[in-house]
Amino acid sequence: MNRRTLTRWLAVAALTFPVAWPTWAADEAPDALIDRLTKEALDTIANDKAVQAGDVGRIIALMDEKVMPYLNFQRMTASAVGPGWRQATPEQRTRLEGEFKTLLVRTYAGAMSQAKNLSFQVKPLRSAPEDKEVIVRTVITGRGDPVQLDYRLEKTPGVGAGWKIFNMNVLGVWLVDTYRSQFAQEINAKGVDGLIAKLVEMNKNNAAAAKPAKG
Repeated sequence: MNRRTLTRWLAVAALTFPVAWPTWAADEAPDALIDRLTKEALDTIANDKAVQAGDVGRIIALMDEKVMPYLNFQRMTASAVGPGWRQATPEQRTRLEGEFKTLLVRTYAGAMSQAKNLSFQVKPLRSAPEDKEVIVRTVITGRGDPVQLDYRLEKTPGVGAGWKIFNMNVLGVWLVDTYRSQFAQEINAKGVDGLIAKLVEMNKNNAAAAKPAKG
């Protein structure tokens, strides 16, 4: 699978969590949660013209409103950063989360327009009632061959209890793992602040590339 194809399907994954009533999350089984969120996400992609056009502002707003409540983004960021996360101060961790979220959104925003006319199937869940972490496997179909899209979820207690997503797998590639090695190289060379600076630079470059050409 080439990088463009992987990016396109990761883009689909990036918006496959939205639109859910928070009171349902604690009671829903993880596979039922993914099934419902995927249906509503694909409906959003099909009907929201701004998302189809890759509008970064709109996508960020959707993520903040509809995605983040069902995502353990701190765990995602910590896993992507690796051992360097333990070295980071609370302020550095906040900046890492913010820049990492922006990086993901801007990386995949341009591919949103391709996520049309898709259907999906949730495979039978293999888990025990006492499991605190599970993998929900799905298959997305559209143009071309079917694409395996899996979600790793954890069951969280207390306020906001329920199943939360902390990683995604597209055709055998885990999202977090794709960033861990390059983040580690940056931290080894320039420390946590160096990684933050690199993320800021990447986000600025992505923002500049997304602007329409004048004239």
